[in-house]
Amino acid sequence: MSHTTLLLIAAAGVAALLLLILRARVQPFVALVVVSIGVALAAGIPAADLVSTIEDGMGSTLGHIATIIALGAMIGRIIELSGGATAFAHSLIGRFGSRRTPLALTVAGFVIGIPVFVEVGLIILMPIAYGIARASRKPLLVYALPMGAAMLTVHSFLPPHPGAVAAVEAIGADQGLVLLMGIPVTAVVVALGYLVSRRMTRREYPMDPAVYAEVYGGGSSPDAPGTGTPATTDGTEPAPGGGRGTGTATATATATATAEPDLPPPSFAMVLTLIVTPILLILAGTLGENLLAEGSVPRAVLTVLGAPMVALLIDVALCAYLLGARRGWDRAHIAHVMGSALPSVAMVILVAGAGGVFGKVLVASGIGDAIADVLDRTGFPVLLLAFLTSLALRAAQGSTTVALITAAGILHPLLERADLSTAQLSLVALALGAGGLAVSHINDAGYWMFTKLAGLDVASGLRTWTVLTTTMGVIGFGLTAALWSFV
Repeated sequence: MSHTTLLLIAAAGVAALLLLILRARVQPFVALVVVSIGVALAAGIPAADLVSTIEDGMGSTLGHIATIIALGAMIGRIIELSGGATAFAHSLIGRFGSRRTPLALTVAGFVIGIPVFVEVGLIILMPIAYGIARASRKPLLVYALPMGAAMLTVHSFLPPHPGAVAAVEAIGADQGLVLLMGIPVTAVVVALGYLVSRRMTRREYPMDPAVYAEVYGGGSSPDAPGTGTPATTDGTEPAPGGGRGTGTATATATATATAEPDLPPPSFAMVLTLIVTPILLILAGTLGENLLAEGSVPRAVLTVLGAPMVALLIDVALCAYLLGARRGWDRAHIAHVMGSALPSVAMVILVAGAGGVFGKVLVASGIGDAIADVLDRTGFPVLLLAFLTSLALRAAQGSTTVALITAAGILHPLLERADLSTAQLSLVALALGAGGLAVSHINDAGYWMFTKLAGLDVASGLRTWTVLTTTMGVIGFGLTAALWSFV
């Protein structure tokens, strides 16, 4: 089959995927599987090999990332329900002082966003921002905008978030190197995003009068600065379209964030330690593999402890003991809390697996090589192609996770042909994350969730949230490109 025909099949497949997700509102997992089957048959994969191709793509992807995503969700759930996230945010606010409260909430969003999904993070932190805005009589958007953008940045760039984990695995990058380079990159992106948001929030934006009355206590002012109403969430990245991020009372969010009101909250140091422990273990494993002699005992120990699955498993045990058993939770309650994290990530895991199926079909059918030829002829650097591909998919269908997984599958043959080092592949993974951060707009349920939480109308949401996330995505790509010459 000619390259032209294969490219037309690929284009039709991507178009069908977008139509199914955006117009027909088909769940992304189902849409990816259906499109993968259609593309496989149209590209000439024998019917007898169809099932094995799908199983190989699903198995090879989930074999690595399913455990990581599930364990990361358990850590986030224990921190959330123990009250650790709320206590951590309040401690930061006390340490930074009242004048720098927006910066304190931004730092809280960045740190808490590492183990906690962005939707859950918004539910945890937004009531705190409500209280601060009410007490100070300042616009809620001053606090909410940089805080929400910080959590979305971590969600797009760093493991153990599902899109980042799946992209790293799909292109053959290294989790430790992604963290080693990605944490400082995301920290700078968040810091610069905070400065940009300060300029944005100097002006006032129209808001829902009912939301204004809820936050500021009586009266309404549609011309007041942006404020918001917390929404419930199941902890997954919602399917594009915006239906899931609207609506309920502040009490719902507060109850979700502090499910154990009778217990003293964990200390700031304990929560911070538990958040950074798996990161440090993974980084130690990466450094051990690169700096210690092959076959040595220290290298072997660090390699085991630094494996992402092992590092997260150790942290789950620490969280269960320090935030659970030591504070009075019995074994049944700890098991219930850990189990309650799994339903929220089940669909995320399946979407990641379906993305692996799509990538496997592209490779097995020869479409991947055809796409690689076309991309190679553009003359664009690989890093720029990764950013633009991820950004285009993010803008088209809304989901960061789907954009990262699909872009990684499309680029995989080109990356294999380019013969890049592990460090360069890790930068490609960060470039994919930068594209997945940008252009959060009206087809992204995260956009609707934030704007409803912040009480913004569509136009104001586009002028603030969309512009800020896009600016931060471009900054992230620029920083990643600057690191390219050093690796």
